[in-house]
Amino acid sequence: MFNDFYAKDTSKKVRAIKRAQGQAGEHLTKPPYGYIVSPTDKKQWIVDEEAAAVVKRIFDLCIGGKGPMQIAKILKKDKVLTAKAHYAKKKGKPFPENPYDWRDSTIVGILERMDYCGHTVNFKSYSKSHKLKKRIPTTKEQQAIFYNTHEAIVKDAVFERVQELRANKRRPTKADRQGLFSGLVYCADCGSKLHFATCKSFNGSQDHYRCAKYKSNTGSCTAHFIREEVLKQIVWSRIFDVTALFFDDIMAFHEMMYQQRSAETEKEMKRRKREVGQARKRIAELDRIFKRIYEDDISGAISHDRFLKLSAEYEAEQQELEEKVKVDQQEVDTYKQNKSDFDSFAAIIRKYVGIKELTPPQIVRKLY
Repeated sequence: MFNDFYAKDTSKKVRAIKRAQGQAGEHLTKPPYGYIVSPTDKKQWIVDEEAAAVVKRIFDLCIGGKGPMQIAKILKKDKVLTAKAHYAKKKGKPFPENPYDWRDSTIVGILERMDYCGHTVNFKSYSKSHKLKKRIPTTKEQQAIFYNTHEAIVKDAVFERVQELRANKRRPTKADRQGLFSGLVYCADCGSKLHFATCKSFNGSQDHYRCAKYKSNTGSCTAHFIREEVLKQIVWSRIFDVTALFFDDIMAFHEMMYQQRSAETEKEMKRRKREVGQARKRIAELDRIFKRIYEDDISGAISHDRFLKLSAEYEAEQQELEEKVKVDQQEVDTYKQNKSDFDSFAAIIRKYVGIKELTPPQIVRKLY
């Protein structure tokens, strides 16, 4: 009984320290493939150039329309060392039996990891008890993200594009054709997705999208469909209309955006920025206080009950401040983003002027 109590109490203290470190933005895990620990600062990650080149290639292949399994096959064919083999090479250890055996699950893990954008993501999993080793994934709301904590390997825009592409997966058919609009088209009556329909006898112009709930007239919906060629013409027409509107009245568009940024809003954003700065200072101060009372608890300067009470109060205050920082910072970031929207919008418009072919990445990054 005493042994169990000691293990439980130790686990609770370790969790508290890890929680404080994680909320302070420190890395709680080993660096992922593409990074190594800095030799001068054990808390800092630096880029592993050889592995980083592979990570960039994986993201580029995904942008080009390749899925995790296809990317794994390409890397295996090109004899690119796996993460395990790469570490064995760096440490001078024996290679694994198959040093080029990339798995699709490994590729998925790399494509979904925000750390490659230069951000630290803490509290991605937890264990229910010190007796259980199984880690349970957390929701995005439970995670803590700290931006620009180390050098980025991929840009934020590239990472976001990859997440969009993966949210609308395109599986190859027996006719070796993929639907450009798979996962993006829905039935107007029942709201179900329209599935891409093709076969080897089709010449391309016959490819179409059909309601998922039709099922050869045995489902709950009718045979609603639309040809892919018709959808292409609709998208091309929309792109032409938007680009023409932008270039015909560019000054009016710029004036409209300028008027939306009133002096009152500017003043409000400055106030929020001040409050964010003050809250972050207090959060850092609470981390220092928590470490001091933990040391006092260990040395016996204060009772353990007192330590638990104080730590609970400080943690509650810290969580409240972090929530306020999150909300205010989001408002400030949105305002800053709106200020740069015109230049970003102009760059996108110029990119789509005179477009002659639609590709899956372009469809996902659709214009409205």
